[in-house]
Amino acid sequence: MVMTMLSNIQVLAIALGGTAGCYLLAAFGWSIAFPARRIWPPKQATMGIKLRVWLATISIFGATFVLGLADWNSFDWPAILRWRIGLALMLLGNGVAWMGVRKIGFGATSGEVAELKTDGLYRYSRNPQYVADMAILVGWAVLSASGWAVCIAAFGVLVLAAAPLAEEPWLEETYGADYRTYRSKVRRYI
Repeated sequence: MVMTMLSNIQVLAIALGGTAGCYLLAAFGWSIAFPARRIWPPKQATMGIKLRVWLATISIFGATFVLGLADWNSFDWPAILRWRIGLALMLLGNGVAWMGVRKIGFGATSGEVAELKTDGLYRYSRNPQYVADMAILVGWAVLSASGWAVCIAAFGVLVLAAAPLAEEPWLEETYGADYRTYRSKVRRYI
């Protein structure tokens, strides 16, 4: 009975995380291919758009978490490796992600126009929040040592890596020469 329930939970998590990832990847892909008709960042950051993007993002993280718990240490990796590397990536990622949200604000994180930030964490990466989110996903995948968590985390990393590619034409359009100068000095990721 428990194995059936775990299997159902895993199927649901895979479906939810995969669907959310496909939704975001399709939105970013469309925006990369057709920047004049972009979906992300939105031309107007309505509450509905913010909710869809946040719910899809949270679904990827949630699915990865559930799958990691349901399939805990299926790779049989040593605990010292998992806890030191995985936990460190998760803690560092969370610290950086929330510092980034604090720096640019929740609205800008959700697709609203705000002041171009080039200081703090943004001196080292044009996308520290995305890099931090990637670290969280990779950290959980390592900590849980779960095959299914690794799969959804890898898909999540792909989605997060695509997001800046969708945003860059909008940033250049919005901030012009200031963004072009910034882009020439600071790397996209690390």
